[in-house]
Amino acid sequence: MGLLDKLTRWLGLRKKEVNVLCLGLDNSGKTTIINQLKPPNSQPPQDIVPTIGFSIEKFKSSSLSFTVFDMSGQGRYRNLWEHYYKESHAIIFVVDSSDKLRMVVAKEELDTLLNHDDIRSKKIPMLFFANKMDLEEAMSSNKVSQLLCLEAIKDKPWHICDSNAIKAEGLQEGLDWLQEQFRQSYQNNEHVSD
Repeated sequence: MGLLDKLTRWLGLRKKEVNVLCLGLDNSGKTTIINQLKPPNSQPPQDIVPTIGFSIEKFKSSSLSFTVFDMSGQGRYRNLWEHYYKESHAIIFVVDSSDKLRMVVAKEELDTLLNHDDIRSKKIPMLFFANKMDLEEAMSSNKVSQLLCLEAIKDKPWHICDSNAIKAEGLQEGLDWLQEQFRQSYQNNEHVSD
């Protein structure tokens, strides 16, 4: 059973559609994370190439239909992100925790995202993966959180966890948290379309 199948089973709800944006700079591990989230009958590609523009992955289970937008993190494509903000129900923001030099760029992109009208006005959950924890130079999720100033996010639920996308480590923790956020939204009839 894939991680998203487990999420839908836990929710135990009728068919719902959830749009999740997966954002972050290029080479942060977004596509690898999405491949790990796919149901087990989906075979991820052996060689992952940089996403150009964006790709859309759709997963269905007994109770939820997920549409995950894997947005390119390359500089020239980041302006595409905003076209998908309005319809998003959650954001997964992936950070390469070993890339100290580009942490400032990641923070700038996060600030741009948080200040966009379509995001600023919504109380959507934001899940952060401090990815590539298997690398020797990786910073802890606490350090990544400090560098991104996540504690300043007061109007949205957010969570950060360590991850190693290649081995799927830390992904379950993130999905457990996201699942709880969706459950709360469903109880309040927010964010999700029938």
